[in-house]
Amino acid sequence: MALVEVERNVRPHVSICRLNKPDRLNSMSFPLVEALYRALDEIAEDNDCWVVVMTGEGRGFCSGLDLHDRGVPPNSHDLSFSRLAMKSMSYMSDVVPAMRRIPQPIIAAINGPAYGGGMCLTLGADLRYASTEAVFCSAGIINGLTSSELGATYLLPQAVGSSNAAELLLTGRKIDATEALRIGLVSRVLPADELLAFALDTAVEMTELSPFGVMMTKASINASAETPSLAAAIEMENRNQLLAGYTGNLDEAIAAFREKRKPVYKE
Repeated sequence: MALVEVERNVRPHVSICRLNKPDRLNSMSFPLVEALYRALDEIAEDNDCWVVVMTGEGRGFCSGLDLHDRGVPPNSHDLSFSRLAMKSMSYMSDVVPAMRRIPQPIIAAINGPAYGGGMCLTLGADLRYASTEAVFCSAGIINGLTSSELGATYLLPQAVGSSNAAELLLTGRKIDATEALRIGLVSRVLPADELLAFALDTAVEMTELSPFGVMMTKASINASAETPSLAAAIEMENRNQLLAGYTGNLDEAIAAFREKRKPVYKE
């Protein structure tokens, strides 16, 4: 059984990336994370995939680090304890940047608990939709560690503001989907039986836009989050908009408007 499954073309140009360890609420062992890296590489190389939906099998999205059977990262034989510790930390935490690096936007369909590293995985997604069964928790702090993992101290304040982020990270308090919506951690809350369909419908809507425009918008959002000034962000946006102008999409949009039809973008 694959620990992460990729279902291609569940809709035209849309794939699902599904964490598949339901007996452990899709907890993050090194084998599962290794499978997730492979899945992300597969998706990134699939030119026919323009949007991906990430979800969990069963009743959980991801319960964070597997405390019972973590395994070891690949290619870690003959390492000293210190080197193994550093490799383990970086291997686990770099999966969030890997999510942000793929060209396709990721829609997280958060179908249940997203604890610790699982909550961090949702922060690596570009859109976050939650079912009414979703629960969020920064679990590291209540397990004797810190809440500073997988980019949480960088990404969570951007998503929900510094005060809300500090409360979640410093207390380990659980919040339900309604509270997550209120503070801006997710943008929609849906009944459990409607979540995946809504995420897929949204993905289809995005495939009707310019694939180049969507790809470059994701890249711009992520780059602007790390850009030091408004002026620098605008300079980058200007170049991206200029590149998009060479696709011919604007001409197609104008023609579609005049002909009272939906535009069909090829780039």
